[in-house]
Amino acid sequence: MIILEQNNRIITEVLDLKFSMAKQGNKLEKVDVRFADFDGVVYHISNPNGDRAIIMLSISLKFYKELQEHGADELLRREYGKYLCTTPESNYNVSLTYNLNELPNDYSTIVSQASHLKRNCFASVFEKYFNFQSQGQTGAKRAIIHYRDDETLYVETKADRVTVIFSTIFRDPDDVVIGKLFLQEFREGRKASQTSPAVLYTVGEPPLELRDCPDARVGDNVGYITFVLFPRHTNVQARDNTINLIHTFRDYLHYHIKCSKAYMHSRMRARTNDFLKILNRARPEGRVEKKTFSYRTQLPASVEVG
Repeated sequence: MIILEQNNRIITEVLDLKFSMAKQGNKLEKVDVRFADFDGVVYHISNPNGDRAIIMLSISLKFYKELQEHGADELLRREYGKYLCTTPESNYNVSLTYNLNELPNDYSTIVSQASHLKRNCFASVFEKYFNFQSQGQTGAKRAIIHYRDDETLYVETKADRVTVIFSTIFRDPDDVVIGKLFLQEFREGRKASQTSPAVLYTVGEPPLELRDCPDARVGDNVGYITFVLFPRHTNVQARDNTINLIHTFRDYLHYHIKCSKAYMHSRMRARTNDFLKILNRARPEGRVEKKTFSYRTQLPASVEVG
């Protein structure tokens, strides 16, 4: 299985290039790059007001207002400090600005933080409920994040656990079957590692935790994946890694479903080619009329001339 990168590779490459050119004293070049990420996220790297000495990184998330209710603004101020713009770029939710003339000698940490912008936006809701659990607070309202147009993230806390539920839509009936097989591997993996979180999977109807939620979708192509996180997963030492892994799980699941289908299709094509080779070898040769040097028809040796 492949673990998806938590950072955005394009951000890393663009900023690393621009920062290195600036530190080497090279001519500053204009930048204007727009690109997308999972969950409908859109990024924009540009020079605000045409100033090539300033680089602005902006992100647009359709669900950012829901994240703001759970402390996204405060977390981003903590993570990015002076680089966070008080007023983001138009049509974007968050913007970071970097002055190429004021970069530290070692800017790798700045690049890494910038490339994790989406992750840090997502982290606020998880940190909030992890803190509720560690402080023993119960009865907090369930967090509902519509992270895609028809898919939702639910987070709630109990005295001894935090429950994270992803709803997801399977566009193809085959995806439902492959998804079930894929998630069975998580159950098998938990037998080998008792410290891993419990993973539950249902199709068609929401789990018991969401039966009182009118927002929960029902349908043959609707799946729910539930993670039960215990204090060993949510404590201060482990929570960053937990957030890194869990916030991309939906993308991780569908990525591997597509990879599985692509692998099966390639195997089917290879097997079909093998069958065609066998059939071609078994095909009888057609009768070929042979001519002698004098252009007379040459008869087979078994035919007697009377």
